[in-house]
Amino acid sequence: MTSAATDARWLDAAARLAGRSRPASYPNPGVGCILVKDDRVVGRGWTHAGGRPHAEAAALDQAGEAARGATAYVTLEPCAHRSPRGPACSDLLVEAGVARVVAGVEDPDPRTAGDGLARLRKAGIEAALIRSPASQASLAGYLTRAHYDRPHVTMKIAMSLDGCIAMASGESQWITGDAARAHVHSRRARADAILVGGGTWRADRPGLDVRLAGLENRSPQRVVLTRGVAPDGIKVINTPAQVAGLDALYLYVEAGANIAASLLAADLVDRLELYRAPIVIGGGRGAFGCDHGQPVQGRGRRRRARPECNSRRIGVKRGFRPQRRCDQAGVSCNRPRPYR
Repeated sequence: MTSAATDARWLDAAARLAGRSRPASYPNPGVGCILVKDDRVVGRGWTHAGGRPHAEAAALDQAGEAARGATAYVTLEPCAHRSPRGPACSDLLVEAGVARVVAGVEDPDPRTAGDGLARLRKAGIEAALIRSPASQASLAGYLTRAHYDRPHVTMKIAMSLDGCIAMASGESQWITGDAARAHVHSRRARADAILVGGGTWRADRPGLDVRLAGLENRSPQRVVLTRGVAPDGIKVINTPAQVAGLDALYLYVEAGANIAASLLAADLVDRLELYRAPIVIGGGRGAFGCDHGQPVQGRGRRRRARPECNSRRIGVKRGFRPQRRCDQAGVSCNRPRPYR
């Protein structure tokens, strides 16, 4: 009898494996699958480029006959629909003779939506759905698209200790150091698309590509939010709401003050990543397009920001419990993901 802790541990491992498929698996979700027999991994797989083969198919192919009698740990419920591109994963698991299947998230796709696990049970296979935070996190783009019809949006802001993203003149390049820039490039490599505002594009002409050895081919689609003319090779959207129409599960935003404020006000940011440089600009442009000393509003109370702070609370939907604090060094945000 497998313990709940053991199941959770293997699902966590499958979720880490799923990261290998992001973002190459688009338009399919990046899924991870691990086959375990006698507490030993006999097969593992993740969704390949373009969405096929699926994670389960790759893991079963690696395991061969060793898959018979094994337990399959899958971050997303095995699909129940058959496609011209390949068979249903639930059918593959039945044919392989696995003894048990554990899924971390039920598939919201109406073509599956519980039918994958039901098909396994009908074939005599023990099938369990164990809610897995790690699996949910690994499927953030897919679940956000399914529930909100838009990509999962991560917004990156680089700021000084006093909450500025640029000099008063607007100059903003290289506020942070080499380590932060390398980390940003690693985040770009995990996104389907990257967005900047028209002001940032005109001022800096950023490459918006990935310049890390071995990951150069993972540069995301470039998008500019502007009312201006589209530069060559760049997709243009005119309003924040149009991010929903992008061909992406994961959108990475490198925001200036205006873009940050507009996306937050529209409640289109799922994850906020702040890079804080050990410098004080003084009198520069604030991170969220607001002035020094503006009040910071919390739920049920108001408190005034210290004079050095450039932040203010942006409203969010009822039901969320955002935790934002404003302090001398700027803003930090820990916003729950909407699909939990």
